[in-house]
Amino acid sequence: MRAVWIAAGAVAVVGLLAIGIWLGGHPAKLPEFLRDRLVDDAAGLNVEATELIEDNYYRRVGSGELTDASLQGMVRALRRSHRDRFSEYFSPRALVRFNEEISGRFSGIGLAVTQVKQGLRVDQVFPHSPAQKAGIAPGELVVSVNGDSIAGVSSTISTEKIKGPEGSEVTIGLRKRPSGKTRELTVTRAQVALPIVTSHIENTPRGKLGYVRMASFSEGVHGPLREAVQKAERQGAEGIVLDLRGNGGGLLEEAVLSASVFLPKDEVVVTTSSRTQGHAVYKTVGGNLPSLPIAVLIDRNTASAAEILTAALADDAGAKVVGTRSYGKGVFQQELPLSNGGALKLTVGEYFTPDGVNLARSGGIHPDVPARDDPRTRRDEALERALGALR
Repeated sequence: MRAVWIAAGAVAVVGLLAIGIWLGGHPAKLPEFLRDRLVDDAAGLNVEATELIEDNYYRRVGSGELTDASLQGMVRALRRSHRDRFSEYFSPRALVRFNEEISGRFSGIGLAVTQVKQGLRVDQVFPHSPAQKAGIAPGELVVSVNGDSIAGVSSTISTEKIKGPEGSEVTIGLRKRPSGKTRELTVTRAQVALPIVTSHIENTPRGKLGYVRMASFSEGVHGPLREAVQKAERQGAEGIVLDLRGNGGGLLEEAVLSASVFLPKDEVVVTTSSRTQGHAVYKTVGGNLPSLPIAVLIDRNTASAAEILTAALADDAGAKVVGTRSYGKGVFQQELPLSNGGALKLTVGEYFTPDGVNLARSGGIHPDVPARDDPRTRRDEALERALGALR
C-alpha cells in the first residue's frame, strides 16, 4: 500500500511540475498574485506580450517571428542608445550566411560592392561567377532587387536580398554611368568562392613592384597572403603594394597572422580593452618574410581587421599609407550563440593601434599620401600614387 502512495505522490509531483512549467510559459494565464511571485517582470512581460499578439492579432503570427523581432528590437535599442553601429542579431538563416562569408564561400551572384546614394556600386566582378557570365561590369550601379529600389537602403540589407539559395533566381536593376540607362537582368545564384587574395607584378620605369589585394580577413587568409608575397619576391619585386581598399575586415586572429607575414616576432599588432574580457596585447608570432618596402592602399571602406593590419605595418614597419582615410571602427565584436540556432554579435570592447590610438576616436587612419581613384576613368589613380610612393 505504501508503494502505491509513493507512486501516486510521484505522479502528482510530476503533474504539478508540468502545470507549473506550462503556467510559467504562459504568465497571462496565472492569477495576479502568483504571477507577481513566480515570474520575473521583464521575462514575464515579454512572454505575455508574445501570447497576446499570437492570440489577438488580426493575422496569424508565429512565435519564432515574434522572438526574432524581440531580439532585433533589443539590439536596435543598444545601437541607438550607445551609438553602436556593429552589434547585430542573426536569425539561424542569417547566421549560416554570415559564417559562409567568414569562410570565404557564399551563395549569390559574385559581386564586391560599395554602398552609394543610388544603391550599390559594383567594385569587382568575381571570375567564373554568375555576375561575370551575365556581363555585369565594374562601375555599374545596382539600383533595384526584384523590382524594389535599394536607394538609401543599407548595404547589409541590399546584399542580403541579392544573396539566396543556390539555383534560385534574382532580378537586379543595373544603371550605367554616364548614360543613366537602366536595364534588368535575371541571374541564377550559385556557390561563389571569394578570390580573397589576388596578385600580380607591376613593371614600372624604376623596377618591378608586387601588387597584392586582400578582399577580407576570412579564416586562413594569411596563408594565401604569404604565398602571394613570396611569389612576388621570386618574380623580382623590390617592394609591395598591399591593397586593402573595400576590405571590411573579419577575424582579429587573421589580422595578427597577416601582420606576422611582414613583421618579426613579438611586435605589437593591436591591444584590446573590454569590460568583460579585460586587457589583452596581440603580438606577431614570427616566421616573417624578408623585409621589403611596403605601401598600404586604403579607402573609406577599409575597416576593422584591415585597419589593424594597416596601422601595425605603418607603426612597426614604417609602411607608407596611401589613399583616403579609413572607416575608423575602433571596437570589436564577439559572436554569442543562442538556443534558437541564431546568435548575437555584440560589441564587447575597444582596440588600439601599436601607438595606442583608438581609430573610432581619431576618425580612422589618415593616409601619408592622399589619393582617390576616379571611377569615371579606366586608370587606377590611387594605385599609381601608391606605386609612386614606393618608387
